[in-house]
This record gives sequence, structure tokens and C-alpha cells, in this order.
Amino acid sequence: MVETGTSNQLRIKDLQKRPESTIQKVMRVREKKETQNMTRGPIARQLISFAIPLMFGNIFQMLYNTVDSIVVGNFVGTEALAAIGATTMVVAISNAFGAGNAKDLHTTLQTVMTTTFIACVLFTVVGMAGVKTMLRLMDTPSDVFDEATTYLVIYFAGISGLLVYNIGSAILRAVGDSRRPLFYLVITSILNIFLDLLFVLVFHLGIAGVAYATIISQACSACMIMFLLLHTDAVYRFTWKDMRIDSASFRKVMLLGLPNGIQSVLTAFSNIFVQGYINYFGSVCMAGWGCYNKVDSFIFLPVQSMAMAATTFVGQNDGAGNTERVNKGTWAAMGLSVSVVAVIATLIWVFAPSAVRLFSQDEQVIRYGTAFLRLNSFFLLCNDINHVLAAALRGRGDSLGPMVIMLVGFVAIRQTYLFLVTRFVANTPAIVGFGYPVGWMATCVIEVVYFIRKWSKSGRDVVVQA
Repeated sequence: MVETGTSNQLRIKDLQKRPESTIQKVMRVREKKETQNMTRGPIARQLISFAIPLMFGNIFQMLYNTVDSIVVGNFVGTEALAAIGATTMVVAISNAFGAGNAKDLHTTLQTVMTTTFIACVLFTVVGMAGVKTMLRLMDTPSDVFDEATTYLVIYFAGISGLLVYNIGSAILRAVGDSRRPLFYLVITSILNIFLDLLFVLVFHLGIAGVAYATIISQACSACMIMFLLLHTDAVYRFTWKDMRIDSASFRKVMLLGLPNGIQSVLTAFSNIFVQGYINYFGSVCMAGWGCYNKVDSFIFLPVQSMAMAATTFVGQNDGAGNTERVNKGTWAAMGLSVSVVAVIATLIWVFAPSAVRLFSQDEQVIRYGTAFLRLNSFFLLCNDINHVLAAALRGRGDSLGPMVIMLVGFVAIRQTYLFLVTRFVANTPAIVGFGYPVGWMATCVIEVVYFIRKWSKSGRDVVVQA
């Protein structure tokens, strides 16, 4: 029986009856403040209040890798190996929360968590076994190959912590809670910095110490998120005895989440080949490209955060059948993110050398990094449109369309461009670096056309039915 009230908090008293402990009472009071029903209220304010904690959370999550780079150098990155499709996998939870369907929400959550535990085993085994192959595909220089292998083997050995945290935080975001995932990340990011310094400077473990610091911190964040999911009195509580894979829920989750997962994996794999083109120009250009990517990752945070907010907002309102609010929320998210990215891109273009100097003091590296930033920064507006529109479509249950479009633009068109121009036009760092904007622009054109055609149809025909 679904209970509603001024707190908009769903409960599952029918699912598990037991006396409420003191800690559950405290958590219940906290949850009333943290969860957010987005099916009513000021749209822009809800999107901003939801996106800001997400952005800061993403910043702290990136600090894992940034601090690692500062401590041991710039030769290995792990962003592409992070959570695959976590946000869209829980769109079904947003839909159920918006519709007030406690039973469907609980069944979907149990299915998502059970699937995640299985994925933890697969990612660990496949990741550890494929490290050397991946590094060879990236043309990793021989002088850093062994240390990169050490880092990634340890990283994959502890990747379960990252996967569990990401899916758990995505569940919280689905019910409108973006603050507690931020709180957990702040704690574990500080822990990561402390452990980095301890293992590297005190115990002299080198790259292995950095890897151990990362997986220990990720394990702590996973433990905190699991503690919350296991002890909450809300409908998104995870219970061991109910752990199973419901066939209908699994089908819906896969239809929503698998396309985004496939897109993320193939795009990351495609970027390995882009890195190969960059590696052709030597270590200085590689370092400049690495600095560009780090700065670019921070520039992209507002886009990523607003896209996540749009997915949750659209998912909840689509579940509630509020098509008008879905449309208003989508355009509000677009306007807010484009405005922010335009300002940031301008600042980065002006202060590009200073931004690169945060990661390197080598003048040649700064020159390359500055060139890449100024070449690509304003084209992020195209990528912003791509991700917000894709997020809105996924919130309505259409994950397949955005996947196909982004694979065409980010992978097929980008790789075709790089192959042709480097062989028949010119092979220069600028030509190669412009491969990213080419993919963004192509995707933007296709995405806008697809979105207009899809959105102009009746509201429910883009929703995946389980």
C-alpha cells in the first residue's frame, strides 16, 4: 500500500514489518528532507537544486583520478572505465517513483542490485584479464607499460566498489536525492587523498599504492551506500531475502540501460584509437592531450549533471503522466546547461594556458594543451545539446535511439574522419584533435532531427513497456 504525504515519501510496510530502530528513525527523518518528488513545484529551481550536488559529486569523483595524476604522473586514466549506464538503468525506478508504484519500484530495485552484483564478478575477471591487451591497443609507451599494468590490474580487482556505489547513488538520484551521494563522495575523496599520500610518500608503494588508495576509497563509498539501502524504511530499501532477477523488470532495465552501456563501452573503445593517433606525435603531444582531457572533463561537468537531472525529472513526470511538465523541464534543462557551458567555454578559451599549467609546467606541453582547448572548447555547446536531449529521451524510456545516434557520430563518423584526413589531407595534432568536434557536430544534427520527430508524437509512444 503506497503512502503519500507532505514529505512525498514512499514506504513499504507491507514488504517487511519489524520494529523501527533508532538509526532507522534518524534516517527516516533525513529521507524526508533528501528525497525530491519532481512532479510538481518550480521546474528550474528543482533542476538546479538537483544538478548542483550532482556536479560537486562528479568533481569529487574526478578527484580520485586527478589526485592520482598529481601524485604519480599523467600516463594512465580511468574515467572511461567508470560506471556503465548506471543512470539509465534506474530510469524505471524514476518512472515507478513518479507514478507512486511501490511494488514495481521495489521489484525493479532488487533486480538492478542483483544484476549489479553479477556484473561485479564479470567486470573484475574480464577487466583483470584484458588489461595488457587494452594498453597495447592504446600504444602505451614501453617505459610506462609495466606501471600502467600494475595500476589497472589492482583497479579492476577492486572495481566492485565503484560499480556498487554508482548504481546505489543512481537509485538515490532516481527518487530525487542527489545530496547524500555527494556527501559520501566528499568523505571518500578526502580519504583517497590521505591514502595516496600515505601509501606513496610513507610506504613508498608507488603506482600500486595509488591503486590501493583508489579501490579502498571506492569500497568505503560502496559500504556507505549499501548501509543506507539496507537500513532505510523507504520503498527503495534493498533486502537480501528479496534478492532476485524478475524477468519483466530485467527486460525493462536492459531495454533502458543496455543501450547506454553499449554506447559508453564502444565510445570509450573508440577513444582508445583516437589516443593512438595522438601518440604518433610523441610524448609531449600526448601530455598536452592528457592535460586537455583533464580540463575538458571539468568543463563537461555541468552538462553531465544537468543531463542526469533531466533524466530523473523527465522519468518521474513521465511516470506520473505529466507530458506538459516533461516538455517544460526538458527545455529548461537545455537553456540552463547551454548558458552555463557558453560562459565556461569563453573563460577556458581566454585562460587556457593557465588551466593547462595546473597539470604541467612544461612549455611545450602547455602549448599543445592550450591549442587543443581553444580548438575544441566552443564545440562543447553541440555536445551539450546531444547529452541533454539524449537524457530527456532516456527519461521517457527511449535508450535505443540515443545509443544509435551517438555511436554513429562519436564512433563511426569520428573514426572515418580521422582515417581519411590523416591519410589524404594532413596528419597534424590539430587535425586529429578536431576529430572530437566533428563527432559532436554530426551527432548534434542527427540528435535534434530525431528528437523533434520523436517528441512531436504522442507522449507515451516512446516509453518502453515491460
